[in-house]
Amino acid sequence: MTDIKSKILIVEDDLDVAEMLNAYFRVQGYDVFTVNWGEDGVRQCQTIHPDLVILDIRLPDIDGYEVARRLRSDRRTAEVPIIFLTEKRDRQDRLQGLELGADDYITKPFDVQELRLRVRNSLKRVSQGSLTNPVTGLPEGALVDEKLSEIIGKDGIAALFVAIENMDHFRESYGFVASDDVLRAISLMVVNTMREISRPEDFLGHVSGTDFILIVPPSNLSILSEKLRARLDQSMEYFYPIKDREQMTSNRHRLGAKLAEITFNKGQYSDINQLKSEFIRLKK
Repeated sequence: MTDIKSKILIVEDDLDVAEMLNAYFRVQGYDVFTVNWGEDGVRQCQTIHPDLVILDIRLPDIDGYEVARRLRSDRRTAEVPIIFLTEKRDRQDRLQGLELGADDYITKPFDVQELRLRVRNSLKRVSQGSLTNPVTGLPEGALVDEKLSEIIGKDGIAALFVAIENMDHFRESYGFVASDDVLRAISLMVVNTMREISRPEDFLGHVSGTDFILIVPPSNLSILSEKLRARLDQSMEYFYPIKDREQMTSNRHRLGAKLAEITFNKGQYSDINQLKSEFIRLKK
């Protein structure tokens, strides 16, 4: 029996890039469709129902953000994974893409092997029902949403939000494999710190690829936050090669961790979308 090929839609106005990606992903065994305009991307997505969209932000008509908005607002395309492919590097641009529900973000010029791995990981998450992160193995997607929905209406619950900062800059400098190794190492530190303090029923998962949520009793929140912050702060420089460590300590783009403590009160959040908006605010 022949395996069904995953379908990739590429929305890219640079004809050379579009042609290169079309050829490359076809060789990798995907069915590939390309369009050069945003409006065409929306229509094509509704017609062919792709398994994943690679979406440029700068397009001749509507921009990639507007394309993503329309795809997310249509029930037929709301769950399609989107990888933004763009020359924009500003943190605010990345946050805007994530707010629209993008699954990933890669900047030009890009490593096509890295893009291939990101496509593979996004499709893998979809095939697994987005239950676990392919790098760390921790819960994400539906499992995290279910847990957040469960705690929104309760008192006596606290959460520690942990955002890893500047992972994109690290990835651009040292590559996709190195950044995955860093994410695995950080997740292991989080897991081990939580085990020392928390109960078996406490929860740890991803709210995005580089953001974690730890759900614990309020009595454990401060000590957990203090211990984890100390460990992460002490470890970040060691993720860099020795020759780069000294200059990275003063670089504003160096790896870092932002931690925020949240204590839940009944009625504080109306739904998980409001809570996720709070996570985005905490990152800024």
